[in-house]
Amino acid sequence: MYLDSELYQRIVGKKKRLESLRPLPKDAVKRLRHQMSIELTYNSNAIEGNTLTLNETRLLLDEGITVGGKPLKHYLEATNHKTALKFVESITNKRREIDEIVILELHEILLKGVSEYAGRYRDRRVRITGAIFTPPSPDKIIKLMAGFSDWLKSTELNSIEKAALAHYKLVKIHPFFDGNGRTARLLMNLILIREGYPPTILRYVDRKKYYRVLKEADKDNPLPLVQFIARAAEQSLNLYLEALDPSTKKELIPLKEAAKHCDYSQEYLSLLSRRGLLGATKINRTWHVSPEDLQAYLKKHGKNLKKQ
Repeated sequence: MYLDSELYQRIVGKKKRLESLRPLPKDAVKRLRHQMSIELTYNSNAIEGNTLTLNETRLLLDEGITVGGKPLKHYLEATNHKTALKFVESITNKRREIDEIVILELHEILLKGVSEYAGRYRDRRVRITGAIFTPPSPDKIIKLMAGFSDWLKSTELNSIEKAALAHYKLVKIHPFFDGNGRTARLLMNLILIREGYPPTILRYVDRKKYYRVLKEADKDNPLPLVQFIARAAEQSLNLYLEALDPSTKKELIPLKEAAKHCDYSQEYLSLLSRRGLLGATKINRTWHVSPEDLQAYLKKHGKNLKKQ
């Protein structure tokens, strides 16, 4: 097992809690999915150098309003990503098998009007800036993708590990000239959403750490990447539970506030959050935690919330 058992059990517990709330209120779920769609689009594109801000992405996708001075390519990338997310939802609903054809279709949607190679494998060698490996030659791609497709069908890893490693395996094959990262992140989400998880966002503000854990995977150490994606999945679960669970009495609180309720400093709570030990959620670059998760961590370590 690649994933830390404590983190995994905490995630499984939250997923079960979300499932216990079904049927979920349709209007609330619709609002959440809409917001997550915009944030997914913004963050995934921003990681690849797209210059649209979150607000500009929202204006474009909701109102069709564009801001002058931005490349047409960046607008197309945003609208294509929204269409690709709808494609992911349609596959999830139809229970269609996830295979090489699905990946090609995802790529074609993402790069439509952006690249002449949309939906096509590259036919020349490429190099990845900053990577410690060279992607395979184009003559090997078809065989590698067929093997990857077989792995997707046969692996017995849990859904988070499968999603994380599927993301990495696709990026390492690097079958396309452009759009490999965006396609890999959508494939990751397709696997997770099919298993009942909310959409999982790898955030632009965490891109340096994202690149670091990908480099570790290049050194045959995929654990940091799996943990990184697991924590992102947990953050989405936290947001969904906060919005949908009627038993949630308090909203997520920033760590500065949480530190007042225990003997740990804000800095130490932040360290626990970054390591995935606290179950915190990053909102606008600031870590937040639910009183429930804070109490669970304290109880495990023989401590209690301070009386106010």
